[in-house]
Amino acid sequence: MVPMRFPLGTSAARMTAAPLLLVDLETKEGVVGRSYLFCYRESGARAIAEVMKEAAGLIDGMPVAPAGLGELLGRRYALLGVTGVVRMALAAIDIASWDALAVAANMPLATFLGGSLEPIRAYNSDGLGMMSAKEAADEAVKLLEPGFDAVKLRLGHPNPATDLDVTKAVRAAIGESVELMVDYNQALTVPDAIRRGLDLRDMNIYWLEEQIRHNDLQGYAAIASELTTPIQLGENLDGPEAVYDAVAAKAADYLMLDVARIGGVSGWLRGAAIAAARGVPVSSHLFPEISVHLLAATPTVHWLEYTSWADSILEEPLQISNGYLTPPNKPGLGLQWSKEGIERCRAD
Repeated sequence: MVPMRFPLGTSAARMTAAPLLLVDLETKEGVVGRSYLFCYRESGARAIAEVMKEAAGLIDGMPVAPAGLGELLGRRYALLGVTGVVRMALAAIDIASWDALAVAANMPLATFLGGSLEPIRAYNSDGLGMMSAKEAADEAVKLLEPGFDAVKLRLGHPNPATDLDVTKAVRAAIGESVELMVDYNQALTVPDAIRRGLDLRDMNIYWLEEQIRHNDLQGYAAIASELTTPIQLGENLDGPEAVYDAVAAKAADYLMLDVARIGGVSGWLRGAAIAAARGVPVSSHLFPEISVHLLAATPTVHWLEYTSWADSILEEPLQISNGYLTPPNKPGLGLQWSKEGIERCRAD
């Protein structure tokens, strides 16, 4: 459990520590592929770890070929269902497999996938949870200090007027030049989402994110048709097939992929290709150390969501420069665990 610099309260839960699951995939040649997962709660980490242990036994001794490993594991877990905990566990293996291949090739994963090591624009998502207007305004200013010019605010208070008051306070504190995204964490109904979206129409909001249940694509399409502020959707899309459904339904202006829920690097590449075919901008959800490489190889790259949650367990955390992050020019993902950090945060 890694302590968070800014406790994060949303309409769904409040977190003060991030439950991270670290993965090392060791090959017989001595190459190690790495990945990690944000598991939402300790029980999630335990469940995912159990699936991963079983899956590791199934692939022991096989070539590090993500497509083949994914097909095998997909068949083995088909009856249980390759979704939720299972998909996240298999995604962690997929990410580590791709990392090992890039390490063996002595290339950053970004360039191994055909991308470049160009800076990617990021917004700070470290905090700005559900809080009072004054608290939100003060914290928004702190989130800009590392050099960001964009932040994300969580809304969905029981009283719509509170959402408006908090947004006004944050906008006044950060000024008009800073981009402000808003995330409701699936707290609203379609009519409520439309009403609240109209309430914020003069607040210069960059996007409105996940107002309703993530799989209500018709609901999102209805919201998008009534609002001029762009709609963001996708962090809970379960696999690339869900990206296809969202694009086909014209559910959102922008899509946000989560590398764990989408199916690892392999799932990301498929999902990003679907979005690119229709020209839909793609942003990332969490995992900035991994996502920065994937966005570098994404044709319709948009924004990187930055959190510092993994910093404490890394030897060399990502460096922010004027609101941009660049894929490290190191083999693979460039992940090196901090033994001291892991010991401090270990949850046995």
